Amino acid sequence: MNKIIIDPIKKMYGEIYLPGSKSISNRLLILTSMLNKKIKLSNLLECDDVNYMIESLLKLGVYIEKINNKSCNIIGDLINFNNEKLIELYIGNSGTSIRFLTSILSSLKCNIIIDGNKRMRERPIGDLVNALRLGGAKIFYLNKENYPPIHIKGGYLNNKINIKGNMSSQFVSSILMSSIINKNNTIININDDLVSKPYIDMTIKLMNMFNIKVKNYNYKKIIVYKNNLNFKKNEIIIEGDASNASYFLAAGSIIGGPIKIYNINKNSIQGDIKFTDIIIKMGGKINFGNNYIESYNDGNKDINNIDMDMNDIPDVAMTAAIMSIFAKKESIIRNIYNWRLKETDRILAMENELTKIGAKVESGIDYIKIYPPKKILKADINTYDDHRMAMCFSLVALSNSGVNILNPECVNKTFPEYFNLFKSLIKK
Repeated sequence: MNKIIIDPIKKMYGEIYLPGSKSISNRLLILTSMLNKKIKLSNLLECDDVNYMIESLLKLGVYIEKINNKSCNIIGDLINFNNEKLIELYIGNSGTSIRFLTSILSSLKCNIIIDGNKRMRERPIGDLVNALRLGGAKIFYLNKENYPPIHIKGGYLNNKINIKGNMSSQFVSSILMSSIINKNNTIININDDLVSKPYIDMTIKLMNMFNIKVKNYNYKKIIVYKNNLNFKKNEIIIEGDASNASYFLAAGSIIGGPIKIYNINKNSIQGDIKFTDIIIKMGGKINFGNNYIESYNDGNKDINNIDMDMNDIPDVAMTAAIMSIFAKKESIIRNIYNWRLKETDRILAMENELTKIGAKVESGIDYIKIYPPKKILKADINTYDDHRMAMCFSLVALSNSGVNILNPECVNKTFPEYFNLFKSLIKK
């Protein structure tokens, strides 16, 4: 197995340009594919998850012309898809791809099989499928009940839908975007407490850009009003990925910085921009500019411990967990049950690997408690083919011990440039 060896880092500062947001990239690919108009997407993220979405849309007849690795022209009209010839889509471990496409295709006449890799076949999709089936969708499991692969034959016609919200906000986002196809207003009732609410806010803001009116009643009921799908401009510039920014913001606050990250600012539509508040709470400093965020730490001040509910921002909660090993006291990250449903069981994976570097860890069904190690130990970090495990554990090298990251190629899922940009900030 390949590994990257990162020696202890004494100084880290500089500037980087942040690639586009994965969450925004895949949402915009869906939205623009339904609009029969040529639109240029700029700063589109080049990564496995986005490439799987592009490959799937191409198979569905959407015209996508790559200009370079970070931009493309797209002409869609997917909203009028009508093809009962069997098409097979492979989406790797891209959760956004399978969830968004499942709802869209359930609203169209089609004959589609969607499958993924081994881990994708372990990630439940039953709550979404059940909700769509109640609306008339013809969806069949090909292997194991509630899990991919699935066979979709369209049939969803209902303008009222009930969906559980406690497993994944992507289920709700997928239904929101598929509601554009409906000829009437769509009422979405959300049962249970919705997780990762900022991602719903992001989806709604992006739909608003396309002249779609959405009314959110405290994440319990959402109405999508029937509007004419429209976009007046010819280009959309995608902002940098706030989740991926978290590693560099954390590094600047841990080791002193300053580290300046371009292509993102405090007005980001991504919920993970809230990580800047966590940086400040943990003792770091943040500066905002028109097109950048800068992090640093005056005089290498100690990192503060935290006790926080991070249900809204589960991805950057992992970065906060690694920051906590530099604190003096234990930290608790709460209400993160959906960590267990991600690319791996992240609560279990985090506990295993933090223990290797000398931390004491307690965990439960939806929380993790981390006691900082007296001395951070060097270790080989298993990444479980999870991009965020690889990226957040690179920060362990900001101690007197280095770190070895196994299977570093897993970052290709959302951030292929990560280790090159990380190394570019390391100073002798």
